[in-house]
Amino acid sequence: MTGSTSQRAQTMKLQNVANRVVRVLLATPGLNRVVGGRLVTLYIVGRRSGRHYTVPVAYQRQGEKLLIGTPFGWGKNLRTGEPVEIRLRGERTTADVEAFTDEASVVAHYAHICRENAQFAKFNQIGVGSDGTPDAADLHAAWEAGARSFLLTPR
Repeated sequence: MTGSTSQRAQTMKLQNVANRVVRVLLATPGLNRVVGGRLVTLYIVGRRSGRHYTVPVAYQRQGEKLLIGTPFGWGKNLRTGEPVEIRLRGERTTADVEAFTDEASVVAHYAHICRENAQFAKFNQIGVGSDGTPDAADLHAAWEAGARSFLLTPR
C-alpha cells in the first residue's frame, strides 16, 4: 500500500460526539435492536499502547459472520486469530477475527459493503453507478490509502 490513509479517510466534524451518542444507543435496551441492525460496537485494545477504544462501525452480514471495513488506524489492532469483544444487538460477546489487507480481498469486501450500504460508500468516497456497481478505481484507491476489511464471527 503506497497511499496515506488521510488522503481518503474522512471523519465528520463532530465524529467523537456522534460516536458517543451511537455507543449509548447501542447499549440501551430496546433501542439497540432498532439502531443495531447495521451497527456493531468493537472494544479494541491498542496493541502497543494498551489504550482502550470503543468504536461503533457499520457491518454487513455474511451468513453468521459480520463483514466490516475501515481505513482508520484502529483497524491495525484487529488481527487474525486474536478475538475481539463486541456488542451486537445489545449483547456483549466475543468474536473471532479474520483480517484482510490484500487488495483482492479488501476491494471485494468493500464492493459488497458499498452495494448494500450507500452511506459507507459515501463516507469512503467510493462512487456507485446507477446499477449499484461501486467504481473500481475508487475501490482500488481506498485499498491503496490503507483500507482493511474484517470478518467477525461472534461466539
